[in-house]
Amino acid sequence: MGSPAGPPFDPDDPDRERRERDTEPIPRIDPDDGPGYGPGPGYGDGPSLSDDVAFGDGPGYAGEGRSGRAWIRDPEGGHQPPQISEDELAGLRADASGMSPRRVLPLEDEPSSLVARYLFPTERYRGEWKRHWIHLATPILIGIAATFVLGYLSGFLAGRNVGALTTVAVLLWFAVMAWVAWRVGDWWYDRFILTNKRVMVVSGIITRRVAMMPLVRVTDMKYEQSPTGRALNYGTFVLESAGQDQALREVKNLPNPNELYLRVVEEMYEPQAVEARLGKEADEAKADDGA
Repeated sequence: MGSPAGPPFDPDDPDRERRERDTEPIPRIDPDDGPGYGPGPGYGDGPSLSDDVAFGDGPGYAGEGRSGRAWIRDPEGGHQPPQISEDELAGLRADASGMSPRRVLPLEDEPSSLVARYLFPTERYRGEWKRHWIHLATPILIGIAATFVLGYLSGFLAGRNVGALTTVAVLLWFAVMAWVAWRVGDWWYDRFILTNKRVMVVSGIITRRVAMMPLVRVTDMKYEQSPTGRALNYGTFVLESAGQDQALREVKNLPNPNELYLRVVEEMYEPQAVEARLGKEADEAKADDGA
């Protein structure tokens, strides 16, 4: 009978206890003895994976030609687009007391005939705004001053029997009023337009001017308010596009600049939230009409 393999037994060997511990057989654990990771030899009862988590095919390890396994949830469901929750939309609407974290400008359902001609079919209209009434302050003040001055001058000249000068004063007053009417008409046809793809400014009565900038090209946008602008709620928008000169850079005297700024920024960075909110508002409007 041969001797057993391995070195002879040495009670003073310092590594003897380590070798005995490493070669000791693992005992079978009874599932009733305590927590573990599942039934089976050497394991106790314990938490198991939930039914909605499974193993799915995934990419292999980097640098290896074999496939790996990846954790996925609901492998039969496929990729789902991000969902906008009701809690996220709640911050965009006023509560029962009428207070809200921020205001959102109301949107018209359809563009006006003045603007519709400049929109292509796949473009989604977001709103149009005329400039603040402060834009007309200068021509209106000039018209009022001209009325008083030329009216007084006409009466003064009429008393001195200077008919020609009186006629000149009256014609001058009509010219000033025509200029004021022209400025008011130009203000009426001047629109700032926002869509899901670009911002535009349309202006001019006889000679039309259309300036636009794609939202994806806007690298910087800011608005400025003077003390008068803060008191009357108007401001100037400044748009930058990749450091280049563009037709649409500075838009003066826009109303509600803070709300309009948020509207443009939201369209640039959170278009899905805009679509979700507008869709919900449309559903609510249909429900009210049906009621």
